[in-house]
Amino acid sequence: MARRPTCLSALLLTAVCFVHSVVAHPAAAASWQAGVARQVITPPAPMWMSGYASRTGPAEGTLHDLWAKALVIQDPAGEKLVLVTLDLVGIGRDVSIDACTRLQKKFGLKRSQIALCTSHTHTGPVVGSNLGSMYFLDEAGQKLVTEQTERIVVGIVTAVGNAMEDLQPAKLSYGMGTATFAVNRRNNREPDVPKLREAGELKGPIDHSAPVLAVHDADNSLKAVVFGYACHATVLSLNQWSGDWPGFAQIELEKRHPDAVALFMAGCGADQNPLPRRTVELAEAYGQQMADAVDKALDGEMHPVTGALKSTYQEIDLALGELPTRDQVTQDLESPNKYIASRAKSLLAELDSKGQLASTYPYPVQIWAIGDRARTVILGGEVVVDYSLRLRSEFPDHDLWVAGYSNDVMAYIPSLRVLKEGGYEGASSMIYYGLPTVWSENVEEHIVETVHALAKDVN
Repeated sequence: MARRPTCLSALLLTAVCFVHSVVAHPAAAASWQAGVARQVITPPAPMWMSGYASRTGPAEGTLHDLWAKALVIQDPAGEKLVLVTLDLVGIGRDVSIDACTRLQKKFGLKRSQIALCTSHTHTGPVVGSNLGSMYFLDEAGQKLVTEQTERIVVGIVTAVGNAMEDLQPAKLSYGMGTATFAVNRRNNREPDVPKLREAGELKGPIDHSAPVLAVHDADNSLKAVVFGYACHATVLSLNQWSGDWPGFAQIELEKRHPDAVALFMAGCGADQNPLPRRTVELAEAYGQQMADAVDKALDGEMHPVTGALKSTYQEIDLALGELPTRDQVTQDLESPNKYIASRAKSLLAELDSKGQLASTYPYPVQIWAIGDRARTVILGGEVVVDYSLRLRSEFPDHDLWVAGYSNDVMAYIPSLRVLKEGGYEGASSMIYYGLPTVWSENVEEHIVETVHALAKDVN
C-alpha cells in the first residue's frame, strides 16, 4: 500500500538575490537535536489591520495574542533548518530580506536553511509594504506600521536565537491527519455550503490532508508539533487581534500538550475557505477540529525521521502577462475604484524612476529534505490547491507536502486553470497586491519545472 503524503508541510520561501544553494555541513553532533521558542508580536497600540479592504478603522482590542514561533532542527552531522511561523496575513519581499539577512549574519545560516511562514490570518496588523494598494494611511498610521514591522523582525531574530539556545537531543517523526472544514470557494456559494455538505455535493478540488511533524525530547515528551492545512484563515473579520482558526488550533494543542509549542504552516489554500464562518465560536470549533486531526495523527502511524537534512532555494523570474502602457496607467489614476487608482500611482512612480515596469517577479521556490523520505516544497504567494494536488501526484516516491504563504506573499499564484477562469484568484486580486497585470500562462509550468529541478539537489 502506498504511503500517505508526509507531514512537514507548508514552508514557503521568499526572495533574496537569485540564489540557488544546497547546504550540508559535516559538523559533528551526537544525535538529532531540536530547539523551540516563541515571541509575542501583538501590536502594543491600536493600528490598522490587514486582510480586508472593507475595514473602516484600526484594531479595537485583542482576542488572543499573535506570535512569532521558531523551531530549529539539527541532524547528527550538524546541518540545521530554521522554521519561523508568524500570525500574519503575509510578509513582502522587503520584510523577508530584512529578517533573513539578520538571521544569516547573526547565526551563520544559508538562505536555504530559513523558512518564514505566515498563517494568513486576516486579524493581524499591516506589515511593511505587503498589500500596499489596499491601505490609505496617514503619516501617523504609516509610522505605526514601520514600528510594528521592526518589532516583528526583532521578534523573529529573538525567537530563532532562543530556539538555538534551546537545542537538545530530540526524536523527529511525521504523519498525516485529516480535517474537512475547508471548502473550494470558487465552486460553492457560501450560503449553499451547509446543505451541499449535508448532501455530499460540494464541488471543486480540495485538499483535506493535515500533515504533522512531531518533535519529542529525550524523555519522549512532546516538545513541538508542526501542522499544516490548506485553508484561508478568514473565519473572523472583527477588529480584534487574533490568529483566526489556526491561532485557536495552536492554543488548543498547547492546552492538551502543556510542554509543547504548536506551530502552523499554511498549505495551498488560496481558493479554500472555512465555511460557514464569521463568528468566534466557529473559529474556535475549527481550531478544535484541527487539534483533533493533529492528535489523531500523533496517536496513529508516525514515521521516524532518519538520514540527513538538506535544503535548496532558488528565485525564478516568474513572468507577468501583457503590461499596461503609460497611457493606460495614467487613465487608471482617474478610476472611481480607489484601489485601481492607488495601484496606478505606484506604477507611475515605477515608470518615472525606472523607465519601465518589471515584466517578471523574483518568485521564491524552496525544498527541504527532512530525512530520507520526507520533502517539503515551500512556495511564495497565495497558492491555489491545484499545486499541492499536482506535485504530490508527480512525486510518488516521496512523502510530499506543499506549503504556501511563506517568505514573500506577493500575490495570488493561480494554476493555469484558475488563471484562464479569471475571477479574484486569477485576476482582480493583483490590484490589491500592486502588481501591474495578471501572470503569464506559463506560471504553473515554470513553478512546477523548478520544483522538479530543485528536488534533484536534495535527493
